Amino acid sequence: MKRFLVTTADERTWNKERPLLFLGEWCKLYQRRQVWAGLDVQVVPYHWDDRHKLQRDHQYLQGLYEELLQELAAKLNELHGSDHSLRYWRILIGPWLLAFVEILFDRWEMVRRAVKEFTPEGVRILGKDRGQLVPNDMTGYLNLSVDDYWNEAIYGSLLREWTTMPIEKVPLNTTDEAPKEREGSTLMGRLKCQLAGISSSLSQLFVRDDEYFFLSTYLPLQQDLQLQRQLGQLPRRWRHRPVPQIQVEWVRRHWQIGRADLEGFPAIIRAMIPCHLPTLYLEGYNALQSLCRKLPWPKKPRLLFTSNSFYADDVFKAWAADKIELGTPLVIGQHGGNYGVGRWESLEDHQVAISDRWLSWGWSDKTRPKIKPVCNIKLVGRDQRWDPSGTALLVGMTIPRYSYRLYSVPVAGQWLNYFENQCRFVAALPSPIRARLTVRLERQDYAWDQKGRWQERYPGVCLDEGQGSIAPLIGGARICVSTHNATTFLETMALNIPTLIFWDPRHYELRDSAVPHFERLKTTGIFHVTPESAAQKLAQVWEDVPAWWASAPVQAARKEFCAVYSRLPEQPLVEIKQVLQHD
Repeated sequence: MKRFLVTTADERTWNKERPLLFLGEWCKLYQRRQVWAGLDVQVVPYHWDDRHKLQRDHQYLQGLYEELLQELAAKLNELHGSDHSLRYWRILIGPWLLAFVEILFDRWEMVRRAVKEFTPEGVRILGKDRGQLVPNDMTGYLNLSVDDYWNEAIYGSLLREWTTMPIEKVPLNTTDEAPKEREGSTLMGRLKCQLAGISSSLSQLFVRDDEYFFLSTYLPLQQDLQLQRQLGQLPRRWRHRPVPQIQVEWVRRHWQIGRADLEGFPAIIRAMIPCHLPTLYLEGYNALQSLCRKLPWPKKPRLLFTSNSFYADDVFKAWAADKIELGTPLVIGQHGGNYGVGRWESLEDHQVAISDRWLSWGWSDKTRPKIKPVCNIKLVGRDQRWDPSGTALLVGMTIPRYSYRLYSVPVAGQWLNYFENQCRFVAALPSPIRARLTVRLERQDYAWDQKGRWQERYPGVCLDEGQGSIAPLIGGARICVSTHNATTFLETMALNIPTLIFWDPRHYELRDSAVPHFERLKTTGIFHVTPESAAQKLAQVWEDVPAWWASAPVQAARKEFCAVYSRLPEQPLVEIKQVLQHD
């Protein structure tokens, strides 16, 4: 039976009179299940459910990215009349280009699979203003790339330009809009921003040209300022600067990169880069440069230190790239989990490539001497209490419904498997423990409807919707259950808070160097590869969690693990200072 292809959850493109072929699980919004559950629907199997293919594709795309970066850097130098180094462009446009390559490959692979294996009878695409699909900057791109609106247009472009599938074009009303910015920050977040603005204004006084420059170091404020004092300078608290908003000028995008005789995905990606390059890197490049020249930041900084601004802060990236070309070293600190643990992590590779020194939370790699093992920067000077008779805290996560970057975690619809594992864990708990369980949801929902799913499966479970700080929840818990390879368990373990970890090893592949450390955690009951095993362990230790956690084998395993992945030395600022001052 031939089916009508549906690429996204946008129901304006659904031909509900025909049997449908959904391109992926992202088409099936949980809040709209009463609609799609009553239709004749088949879902195209996701190509990266084959995790060996995912790892092979990651390696292939890393190589392709390097080719494209060189070609695009040369083209931008030509267009802007500049002579910047490859490293300059890697810092400024690398995060966008790497993400776009990985995302577009995923979208093309799914289109190719649907056409080849199912031969759909047609597809509907929306007639959108293509100017709304070009991001202004990296932050704008991140917002667009996880949204149905943008992804429907990407699938439509691929189907229209690179297949022969019959296409029905659906006109949009003038009231139809592009996706808006993500939900605003909390009241506390806005207050912090206002205080940061005041602090940044004060920081502009008496600036020396050769100062150390700190921005988003991940150090707590007090320790950030203290480290600057130890480095012999007046402490400053700089803030991020907004980028100019630039309109698309299509006449400036009639160019191409690479050879004209390429085929397949290498040809597709090269054809689409000029159409999707953020305006800040092309039409707005001169405005960005002008903004950077007017910044009150040091003119010849001794060193740049950040743990976060290297990715989506385009003002910092452009300013830093200029300074680095003049000889200023760039130091990047690890800013979360998975680094040094996950089998592949494209963003880790990028950070190490652009930095002079990269500060890990304790792990090292002999093949990459730039990586300097220091400490868990986020926890310097921090303390966290917990309640030996408190609740159990299950910390969940979400990912976008569409793939967004490549590292060894669940991808796209694989989140559904992750959610089922959380439900299996809760189902395996004895009723008295389940009654004392709090489930911490991820603040960003990505239209998975975490709350609705939990309320339907376990109406009595206490849910925290992730809007506030997690610290009070940890303070009221006797044990934290971490369910994904990220920051949470690295922090609780380092702070000596009772912790259980479980995840599906099929979706959280470990690099070889990490396997022995997790095996040691497994032997002591901290780490589990099934939800049932983790639930059984929680039930076993529930009545006296402190005794289990304080036992010699558990503490030995915890300390050994944290020494590598989440160090908290006695004098962390001294160690960071030494790395900053010496190559």
